[in-house]
Amino acid sequence: MTEEATAPPGREPVSGTRPGGSPVRVQDVDIRFDDFVAVSGAALDVAAGEFVCLLGPSGCGKSTLLNAIAGFVRPAAGQVLCDGEPVTGPDVDRGVVFQSAEALFPWLTVRQNVAFGPRMRGVARSRRAAIVDRYLTMVGLSLSADRFPGQLSGGMRQRAQLARVLANEPSVVLMDEPFGALDAQTRLVMQVELDRIWRQSKPTILFVTHDIGEAILLADRIVTMTAGPAARIKQVYPVDLPRPRELTDPAAAGLFRALRADIGAEVAQTLRAQGLDDGHGLNGGAG
Repeated sequence: MTEEATAPPGREPVSGTRPGGSPVRVQDVDIRFDDFVAVSGAALDVAAGEFVCLLGPSGCGKSTLLNAIAGFVRPAAGQVLCDGEPVTGPDVDRGVVFQSAEALFPWLTVRQNVAFGPRMRGVARSRRAAIVDRYLTMVGLSLSADRFPGQLSGGMRQRAQLARVLANEPSVVLMDEPFGALDAQTRLVMQVELDRIWRQSKPTILFVTHDIGEAILLADRIVTMTAGPAARIKQVYPVDLPRPRELTDPAAAGLFRALRADIGAEVAQTLRAQGLDDGHGLNGGAG
């Protein structure tokens, strides 16, 4: 029996050629944990191949909504659709890149980590090697393929995690503050690399961030959320700027100010509810 014959029923082996992104629809989604309402009435359409950033203050439900799209959390009301099909649980067609690089298996080399998904899906060894080589080259880790995660820098581990997700060729990539733990310089490098990789491979990306500048550099559209509990989608900002982008561009600076005011208002409202707002305004601290 060949390795190809071990592919799970109903799942085509990974081809090594990306199929492109799939549309995502969030329809009037409520998310509750017992009596706590985390997200209320969220509605959003994301086009195939679009890069959308979710932006908002801490605790506004960004990651919770992302987890519902991933299939990790079941909405209490409404539904999430991916390529027109209801999301009922996790699926390899929706890859998740976590903030922590600890998602990598420390006992496997970078090459083995990236090969893990295709191997579990029954892809033949020769084709699997070609897929792994392709994505390691794409993220710039070909020379580090036989090193272990503990031997890599934080930025390199995040690249390895991204390659591992892309090797399954998902049509939707969900990223939960993947660069949040990196130093400022490494974060800038990773933002440029992610923009390059997305333009090359064109999956649909939903990206959670607290960083206004990061959202402007990366997104086709930026979706802001209100402060929780019962957070909802507040506003959608198109980012009509040529790539690659510079935050010094006057149009980018204007968008930054608008987003800072938007998120700052939500932070101020949260602090007022806790009796902490001194009345002098908090827009400067929304990034």
